[in-house]
Amino acid sequence: MSAAPWIGLVAIATAALVWAEARERSGVARPAKLAASAGFLALAWSQGAWTHPHGRLLLLSLGACAVGDACLLSRAPRWFLAGLTAFALGHVGYAVAFARAGASAVTIATGAAILAVPAVIVLRWLWPHVPAAMRGPVVGYVLAITVMVAAAWSCDAGVATGWIRLGASAFYLSDLSVARDVFVRRAWINRAWGLPTYYAAQVCLALAAAPR
Repeated sequence: MSAAPWIGLVAIATAALVWAEARERSGVARPAKLAASAGFLALAWSQGAWTHPHGRLLLLSLGACAVGDACLLSRAPRWFLAGLTAFALGHVGYAVAFARAGASAVTIATGAAILAVPAVIVLRWLWPHVPAAMRGPVVGYVLAITVMVAAAWSCDAGVATGWIRLGASAFYLSDLSVARDVFVRRAWINRAWGLPTYYAAQVCLALAAAPR
């Protein structure tokens, strides 16, 4: 099946979401966010993700992230924690998928050691703003996404390798906008660049779910 309709859906829904966030129109923002998330799931399915093990892992990980998106429709702390957990599970799934695509434990560990530097910088930036009850989950999440990105840059998934690396890197960057918006300073500008970056990342990872 063609990828174009689903990529178009994600793009239109993301644009509507950014517009709604700017005007604080929750009645538009919520369905737009769910539509964008459904779009990247449909994209992965349309590429035949469920027909092979690598694709199934990516599809399940995309599904976990879609659950996280739904959880973050609420600003309540318990729902944020649920969303954080769902995204962390998604990153674990991504990392396993990438590791199965030719990445060795040594190369992943080396990449994670290098990425530990920006991870520590990010944690030092966030630490004064993170409530004590959330510090453990935040550290766990940073660890999960660090390993995921390291696995993405260590794998060899053939023609999908570029999509994987681009998607993982964009996901990492988009999470900086979420961290700033939730813990440091809530502002529309965080979502204005973070949301398009996040959904572009998921589109890349959905495209990587096609059979190799």
